[in-house]
Amino acid sequence: MRLYHSIARRLSMLVTAGAVMLLAACSTIDRGASPSLERQASWVVLPFVNHTETPMAGSRAESIAQALLQAQGVGTVRRAPTGTQKDALFGAQDNARMDDALTWAREQKVRYALAGSVDEWRYKVGVDGEPAAGVTLSILDVATGDTLWSGTGGRSGWSRQALSAVAQQLIRDLLQSGLADAR
Repeated sequence: MRLYHSIARRLSMLVTAGAVMLLAACSTIDRGASPSLERQASWVVLPFVNHTETPMAGSRAESIAQALLQAQGVGTVRRAPTGTQKDALFGAQDNARMDDALTWAREQKVRYALAGSVDEWRYKVGVDGEPAAGVTLSILDVATGDTLWSGTGGRSGWSRQALSAVAQQLIRDLLQSGLADAR
């Protein structure tokens, strides 16, 4: 009987520890329905807005998004010219950077644009220091400026996981849902 209680107690502790570990690596994603997109169209990754206190978080997310977009097998993927990619010091410059990048994309006859913002990009304070990323993505029709799809999400990882890996997983999940119906 004593052995039974000991095993039951250990099993209960393992189940509890497993549940705690699952909750430690949480994510939340909200996204719109996938639009019908031309599969082999030209794309541009617009400058991402950085709403965090982490320098260059927008540029980091842009690089990840560009690589993942290319890996999805869409057509040509380019980034907006270098002059428009610097993190803005003030929010008013974000709109100007976006407008400049969209104007450039129209001149280049690009079909779709991926726009985004970074809302969280950090290691949480505490003993474990879990990585946490929060990103919003939008697919735009360059010619009209209309938003065809948008999704947002946040994800935290394990204490030994890299922040870039958590962000990459989040951006990949968002992009896959946005490109699900690309023909």
